[in-house]
Amino acid sequence: MWSLSLFAALLSGICVATADQCVLDVKDNVTYVGISRNGVELFLNIPFGQDTGGANRFKPPRPYTPTPGSFVNAQSYGPACPQERTLADPPFQLSNTTNISENCLNLNVARPNGTSDQDRLPVMLYIFGGGFVSSNPKLGFLFYSGCIHGANETIYLKYQSLTHEVQIEGKNSEKRIAPDGLILESVENGLPVIHVGINYRLGFFGFAQSAALETEGSENAGLRDQRLAIEWVRDHIEHFGGDPNMITIFGQSSGGLAVGMQILAYGADRPVPFQRAICESQALEPGITGNFSIDAMELVVDYVGCNTTDLHSEETIGCLRDFDMETLLNASLATYLGDVAHNIGDIWLPVVDGDFVPAAPSQLIKEGRFGNVTTMIGWCQDDLAYFTDTNITTAQQTHDFVEAYVPTMTSDNVDKLLALYPIADFPANEAANKSSEFYRTARIWRDILMTCQPMWFAENIARLGNDVYLYDWNQTILDDIFKNLYNETGFGVVHGSEISYIFGNLTPYTPYFDPPAEDYALASRGSRSWSTFASTGKPGLEGHDTFQGFTPAFSADGEVSVFVVGGPDEGLSAIDGPNAKVAITQQKLRERCAFLNLDELIDQLRY
Repeated sequence: MWSLSLFAALLSGICVATADQCVLDVKDNVTYVGISRNGVELFLNIPFGQDTGGANRFKPPRPYTPTPGSFVNAQSYGPACPQERTLADPPFQLSNTTNISENCLNLNVARPNGTSDQDRLPVMLYIFGGGFVSSNPKLGFLFYSGCIHGANETIYLKYQSLTHEVQIEGKNSEKRIAPDGLILESVENGLPVIHVGINYRLGFFGFAQSAALETEGSENAGLRDQRLAIEWVRDHIEHFGGDPNMITIFGQSSGGLAVGMQILAYGADRPVPFQRAICESQALEPGITGNFSIDAMELVVDYVGCNTTDLHSEETIGCLRDFDMETLLNASLATYLGDVAHNIGDIWLPVVDGDFVPAAPSQLIKEGRFGNVTTMIGWCQDDLAYFTDTNITTAQQTHDFVEAYVPTMTSDNVDKLLALYPIADFPANEAANKSSEFYRTARIWRDILMTCQPMWFAENIARLGNDVYLYDWNQTILDDIFKNLYNETGFGVVHGSEISYIFGNLTPYTPYFDPPAEDYALASRGSRSWSTFASTGKPGLEGHDTFQGFTPAFSADGEVSVFVVGGPDEGLSAIDGPNAKVAITQQKLRERCAFLNLDELIDQLRY
């Protein structure tokens, strides 16, 4: 409820100090009224783009311009973009997804208590993952980075000061990425930041492809939504106390891929509206120049009966725009696990459209056509183990998996790749009932998707004179949770292991596992390192509880360094040689990535 004094103040265009938080955006003469919780001020469901339904479906987002002199109730979460409605499914999805709409281009701003418009704090803008389709890990590629809040659920954060229960209504955030912990850790670190969480179109609605859409400039709609949100932050965040010249974008899984695509956007022919970037467990992806998305598009079009003339015709797109959201969403879900699931379900991908993505990502990288930004890129030690088939027990099954995942790789190159991963390097875990071939397959998959492409991208970013930091996340609470929830273990440090640490937010997992002191310590250290990077361009700072000795990855003498996060080997490590730690040496990154990053292999991986 708004107080009468606040309401009167709003009518007069004045922000006053009350239990509600108030920001006056003088650029648009609009007042935003938010909430305060746990020592953090939040402004929720701020529209940055107009409704994307009907005639605007697939089209580039149009900026939302509020009525001058109006005030915006920013006290509850807005809807998510269309995706499958799902219930919480721990440990990857801790909240329900129910409220969806094509009028979903909204963002949330969170800042330290007492921030004023004069503070100019660094800004961290988070792009959620989920395979570009959903926050449900059981769909498609089974990727989930935590992006959705369910209705009427309660968050408990670890800090004693965070005793206020948060009733969540809507989308844009999820229990394990609630920004409260990240912000409070940054304050304790003496380098406070502002956090922004954004929505963007997903799946068929965000990554539809056809010649007609390319002609009208309407491909890569989801990436364009992200760009508009970043530009909104650049243009408006100063009124919330943020510095528009100190914006860090970061994301995990397909959110990390999105960050990579934002670095490459427009081939850097336009100014980059951010200064730093963090790619967590993805920066590129095989298949971007392949046929996964256009095959998926054809299945949806056929399912609803719009392919009456030609898949690529304007009439087909017009037909799709005439349908209601639910019909198209159901069609995309019904066809999602069809014949195009040969990319293990990761089928709605960015496309080379001659505009937002003007050429193949690999070509843009080779030509140096990307934003000059300080970057941090990393992966988890056992990133894809949880999503690898535990029934794999033979060399033939490993071979078949690689051939199915990269069907355009020649048989000779498949054999050469497998030879780089001798079975002796991957001991079985008999107690967990997991074979050597299972671990071998999981590592090959991880290197193809999560490690070698990002390292190649990182090397080229550094080649243009930018500082680039590489990390290997090597600590998790998820394996214990798998054991407690499902009586399964032995997966290691899996996909998404870093998220709760970075957001300083382990407590949503306490119903399933009681984290020991070393996990809470890493949550503080990891979260502060991420926000320190946003503040200083470096992930470590002497005299602060951050990662120490974390230096840029590429040196003039050819040595490549990776920072091992957590576990017994924490610290900077060369990838090989006398300065390498065991956790990195055993990965044989130099020889394996040298092969996967050959021009011939890049061409066969189709990116």
